[in-house]
Amino acid sequence: MRFYDEGEAITYIFRSIARLRDVERGPDEESRDTTPTKQLIQMADLLDYPREYAVVTGSKGKGSTTVITAKLLQHLGHTVGTITSPHLVSWRERIRVNGRAIPSADFVRILDSLAPYIDQIESTLTGKQYFSPQGIFLAIALRWFDEQGVNAAVLEVGRGGRYDDISVVPNRLALFTPIMLEHVKQLGRTIERIAWHKAGIIKPYSYAYSVPQAPEALAMIQTEADAVNAEFAWIAPQDMGEYLGETETGVRMRYGRYGDMTLSLKGTYQVMNATLAIQGAGNMHGRLAGISHASPEYVAAIHTGLADVKWYGRMHKLQDRPAIWVDGSTTVVAARSVLESIPLTTPLITILGTPSDRDYDGVYKVFAERSAALILTESKINFNVRFPDPDTALTAARQYHSDVTYVPSLDRAVELARAKAGLDGTIVLAVAQPLVGEAMLLWGFNLDSI
Repeated sequence: MRFYDEGEAITYIFRSIARLRDVERGPDEESRDTTPTKQLIQMADLLDYPREYAVVTGSKGKGSTTVITAKLLQHLGHTVGTITSPHLVSWRERIRVNGRAIPSADFVRILDSLAPYIDQIESTLTGKQYFSPQGIFLAIALRWFDEQGVNAAVLEVGRGGRYDDISVVPNRLALFTPIMLEHVKQLGRTIERIAWHKAGIIKPYSYAYSVPQAPEALAMIQTEADAVNAEFAWIAPQDMGEYLGETETGVRMRYGRYGDMTLSLKGTYQVMNATLAIQGAGNMHGRLAGISHASPEYVAAIHTGLADVKWYGRMHKLQDRPAIWVDGSTTVVAARSVLESIPLTTPLITILGTPSDRDYDGVYKVFAERSAALILTESKINFNVRFPDPDTALTAARQYHSDVTYVPSLDRAVELARAKAGLDGTIVLAVAQPLVGEAMLLWGFNLDSI
């Protein structure tokens, strides 16, 4: 074996892009190239297994939509593979079958078998060319899916879509969650341009579904679908599931012929994700053998699937007294949703870890309006996720609140928040995914199975 543990394997996967760590890279259309991934897939025969694929993109909720869709398909009787990103604790979380993360031994073994092809491809790369780590993760996933007999795969793009390695699979279904301004340096500074990137996941003669979008995003998706003769269905606001209220572990919703259901994820916005997932799962299931759509068994499977979804670190209550919640709320819309969805006691202390490529100023403003104090922090465990320097972050946050502190690590930020909140207050960790992962470690959660 070339790799003896997961750490060695991850170092190898990132060795190509690591050479460019300090190199300025431009927009995705100039700096990203899926050719190495396509070459690896062809050399290793990774798309020979008959399988239905769905690809999920958007700016908010695409991870939740991926796991909800997968869980519904699993309860409909399918063996379902998923790729999500980013992970929380282990890189292996990105690759799952029926909710189980790929075991470390299989991860290392499969990479070992693919390494000769990867070496050969990397030897041809020059200048700013690199082999995308996501492409290698995709290759590992496809081989493991083959071994596990996966007949349906739901894959989340990392960013954008058109130049994302996930887009190389022959998906007959594309799912679009809300599209917002994000990653503007890589995707563009308008909703229309960002939607153009994301609409690149639509394949010829396929199907696409979208939740309500800004008019310019909707028009772009429709244009791109028409260009490849794909069937595009927009779920209008009046056709979305109806939010009925919170439960102890999730939300209640009502949707068409399915009636009243419980979704085991917190947040009003999860009703939108669930509606899209129900439509997507139904589309994929229609091309697979199994339960009839018209049967009571199909409706029952949707009910049990929604109740069985697990997605750690998203509107996730970590403990009581003080009540501590964690969520990857790094956009203004997500920040507002958290404050609307979580039961808040006073004092509310908010820990913020918002990346520099997000509207951190806007996020600070939203939380400042409700919080007794803001604590800013960051993580250095993922070099791809960067945070504003402490002085810049403090200056921005102090426009909106007088009690703002910078603390360089999450554990110390939580310690300070506990002191400020007391036993009866609420602490919200509204932080980027690397910090969500750190929270999972601090509270001892095992994420190998969801």
